Amino acid sequence: MKTKHFLESADVKAIAAAAEAQALKHQWAVTIAIVDDGGHLLHLHRLDGAAPVSAHIAQAKARTAALGRRDSKGYEDMINGGRTAFLSAPAIDGLLEGGVPIMKDGQCLGAVGVSGVKAPEDAQVAQAGVAALAS
Repeated sequence: MKTKHFLESADVKAIAAAAEAQALKHQWAVTIAIVDDGGHLLHLHRLDGAAPVSAHIAQAKARTAALGRRDSKGYEDMINGGRTAFLSAPAIDGLLEGGVPIMKDGQCLGAVGVSGVKAPEDAQVAQAGVAALAS
């Protein structure tokens, strides 16, 4: 039997705090979503001024990154490269940059999804959250 890592409540709080700090540092009004390895929501915070739709988009980006075990930007790049059939892939609808998986020892523990500013900035906030577990 193998051991499976998972996100604990303290991990989720640390990820959320680091992502929020990154967003506030740049005065970015975003929504931050954190999901487990099955894409189930563990944390959602829409910062002041973030558009209501960003709450849906952030969750979708996080779910996509967790289920696919890769940055959601990879799907966006595939679609922009002409592989539009990927738009019909089941269970993943956050095919935009800003979703980052949380990996440990080759296992996906979950993901962070961010929406509300430019795509690379969303990804920067998500990466800051993921980096909180490395420290």
